[in-house]
Amino acid sequence: MKAARRRSTVQAVKRSRWFSFKQWDFWSWVTLFVYLFLLAFIVYPLFSLLFNSFFNDQGMFSLANYANFIKLKYYYSALWNSLKVSVLTTVFSILIGVPLAYITTRYNVKFKGIIQILVIMSLLSPPFIGAYSWILMLGNNGFLTRFLHDIGIPFSSIYGWKGIVFVFTLQFYPHIYLYVSGALKTIDTSLEEAAESLGRSSFHRLRTVTIPLIFPTLSAGALMVFMASFADFGTPMLLGQGFKVLPILAYEQFISEMGGNPAMASTLSVILIICSTSILFLQRYFVSRKNYTMTGMRTPKVEILGPLKKWLFTGFALLVACVSIIPQATVIVTSFIKTKGPVFQNGFSLDSYKEILFRVPKAILNTYTYSLISIVIMVVMGMLVAYVLVRRKSKLTAMLDSLIMIPYVMPGTVLGISMIIAFNKPPVVLTGTWVILVIAYVVRKLPYTIRSSTAILYQLDRSVEEASISLGVPPMKTFFKTTGRLMAPGVLSGAILSWVTTINELSSTIVLYYGATATITVTIYSEVFTANYGTGAALASILSLTTLISLIIANKLSKKGLQL
Repeated sequence: MKAARRRSTVQAVKRSRWFSFKQWDFWSWVTLFVYLFLLAFIVYPLFSLLFNSFFNDQGMFSLANYANFIKLKYYYSALWNSLKVSVLTTVFSILIGVPLAYITTRYNVKFKGIIQILVIMSLLSPPFIGAYSWILMLGNNGFLTRFLHDIGIPFSSIYGWKGIVFVFTLQFYPHIYLYVSGALKTIDTSLEEAAESLGRSSFHRLRTVTIPLIFPTLSAGALMVFMASFADFGTPMLLGQGFKVLPILAYEQFISEMGGNPAMASTLSVILIICSTSILFLQRYFVSRKNYTMTGMRTPKVEILGPLKKWLFTGFALLVACVSIIPQATVIVTSFIKTKGPVFQNGFSLDSYKEILFRVPKAILNTYTYSLISIVIMVVMGMLVAYVLVRRKSKLTAMLDSLIMIPYVMPGTVLGISMIIAFNKPPVVLTGTWVILVIAYVVRKLPYTIRSSTAILYQLDRSVEEASISLGVPPMKTFFKTTGRLMAPGVLSGAILSWVTTINELSSTIVLYYGATATITVTIYSEVFTANYGTGAALASILSLTTLISLIIANKLSKKGLQL
């Protein structure tokens, strides 16, 4: 009797579990799917990477890799080099971005629209294209280098850590500019007026009132600059000439002609993640130490300048923006110049474009195909996950939000290495396929798409959905027919910016690709290294043109979103 009663109890429990399982709604399944996706393609690769770092070449558990990193200058100097370059880039970006933002938001300078377009264009192009352009101008045989030598000005070249900082600064200061511009437009001007009424000078008011008020935003922009320069692979690889940074060292340890050392590459990757995460928490700590609040009821008015100051400030802003766009202009112009091997000839020609269409059409097709597939996945996942995070808040969704942000602190090289270690053996083998590239793109860029989707969703009133549901429309159908349509313009605008960064992705691609899955960025990288500058410029011009068209589309979509 007891055994029979026990069996009936077990069956009843199973039936009740199955019943509750069947009661799951659509959003519960979305949450489960996203958790499985993140566990499979973020958590599992990271644990594989960490696990691999504790084993030596013989497959035995060991801390030798971490000990070697601490003891050997070859390894720890790369970390110092990465920190030095990133800190200097952040400082110089602030010194350029803050004054530029202040001038364009507070004063009636001319050509504000043109300046902003040029600054955004310089941000959206990949850093290694900027490095390649400056090599053409200031390399060992660059035309500006030769010109300076001809007029008697000694100049070696742009190679080395100083050149890397220079290129990074021109590439990443727009982060500071965009963040600070937005903050300065919404600051409460009554606080500045109060400081002015107390007899404070303009500089003192800026230092003691304005900067502290925008510090959280400024620090967020500085964090973006630091992360981008700390994780970049292409620019130090092209300009370093023996100057090793941590992403390059991890790549070389993983993929080496003399036989790689995956365990050491894993160790370096773990250290990269630890450093990135530490910087993120450090930034949050400084922001949380002090709390500056304002009502935002009185936004600042644009100050009218006299003719001389107006043109001086306009000249400064235009100079910075024009210097920033020089790399794009250089690659476009040089793509039409005749070449003979690595040497540019007199006259213009379309030979470089004919050559890439003949030699590497697959790379062009791969770039747009993989990026398009990735963006479709990101848009769908971004909208669904954003709804779960905003409309169905819980501890479970809070944990989901934290997991989604992990790729934010993962350099592309680290992501590529972790995915190869995780999916290079059964039961799931993805290395050597295009699928692993698409997954890497989705994992890296999904946080940005989700953030743009949540921002739109917070602005939508829940009453619209509630009205639809009250009329008998199921919640899932309500989302796709009502909420999704209202979100679409803003989400697509953010997705296009993710698309731009995806087609320009190099760090993870160069680790994950093989011959048949090469993309434009990888091909540019190899063309520059083999001194085929004409074809490299033609491919870079295609990316620049795509970036410009995408930016125009994103601008139009955002305007439509505002009209809605």
